[in-house]
Amino acid sequence: MDGRTGWNGSEDGQMTTSVAGAIERIPRVPLATLPTPLHEARRLRDALGGPDRCPRILLKRDDLTGLALGGNKARKLEFLVADALRGGATILVTTGGAQSNHARMTAAAGRMVGLPTSLVLSAAAGERDVQGNLLLDRLLGAEVTFVEPASDPMKLTGPDEAAALAELEAALRARGERPYLVPLGGSTPLGVLGYVAGALELEGQLEAAGERPGRLYVACGSRGTAAGLVLGARLAGASYVVHGVAVSGGDPASTGFAVEIANGAAELLGSDVRLTTGDFATDQSQIGPGYGRSTRGSVEAIELLARSEGILLDPVYTAKAMAGLVADVRDGAVDPAATVVFLHTGGQPALFAHAAELAASTAQDTGEDRARR
Repeated sequence: MDGRTGWNGSEDGQMTTSVAGAIERIPRVPLATLPTPLHEARRLRDALGGPDRCPRILLKRDDLTGLALGGNKARKLEFLVADALRGGATILVTTGGAQSNHARMTAAAGRMVGLPTSLVLSAAAGERDVQGNLLLDRLLGAEVTFVEPASDPMKLTGPDEAAALAELEAALRARGERPYLVPLGGSTPLGVLGYVAGALELEGQLEAAGERPGRLYVACGSRGTAAGLVLGARLAGASYVVHGVAVSGGDPASTGFAVEIANGAAELLGSDVRLTTGDFATDQSQIGPGYGRSTRGSVEAIELLARSEGILLDPVYTAKAMAGLVADVRDGAVDPAATVVFLHTGGQPALFAHAAELAASTAQDTGEDRARR
């Protein structure tokens, strides 16, 4: 099996193979190291109470896609960058926050195919220090334009972003460039195909291992990843429900957007499947004070996975998604006899921009730490 295309053997094997074939007919640039690993987090399960209280947890390691320290955006960018090249683009343009994983990975993807990148990043004056993802943007040679962030902490982008993007694109064209706009998070019908393919890849791994999980936990921001996973799970006949954990506000509009781009992706594949808002389950309980702002639960989640499995979460997305999983385990919302999947979407460079709050949290030794001295 290729690992990047499809497989046979399940009850839905014929449909899966058909979908994989449809994906293969769409131009794609190989940017990611695929398939990413899937493994059981046994020590995390023990830390959460063991088999009596906690389900088996399988980690899907999309933090290991390999593009500029990895992350979920690589799957989407494979399709979007191919589209840019087909259209004769000479520069990629995208947007995000100062610590945007998407911006960092877009800049890296551009370099892999010989295209420079220009970024519009929403950041307050105190968030513009060259560290974390922003340092990597600079190392990759990306041009950076800053705009003020949203006054509403629940929003992903600021009010000046659209105007700044339009102005940037006009300036680039004036100097003879052919810019290609990669929307926020790569969340378009074409970008969604990255996680339709990702869902097929995961289903193949689960089938090979004889696993039938009931839930897949994933962080939800711009919703492109969730849209691809939900559509891909439907097309592959997956056993699990995609359980999104929101890291910013915006619902019900955000869910409506996910439905729109998922159905657009289905059209690109020639599929008659159509999703509705009822196909998307999104936990709103972990947002806290807003996008990019840590909570007690997210900081605990970072420490918990680091100290049980030696795996680092990021403070903006995966920490809140893991906090949602932990809360569900503690509340008894998932059957301890079940199996769940946690999709690690990467983003660890942002840890360094949250050093002060994380250092403050880890300054106090646990009883276990003292006992080891």
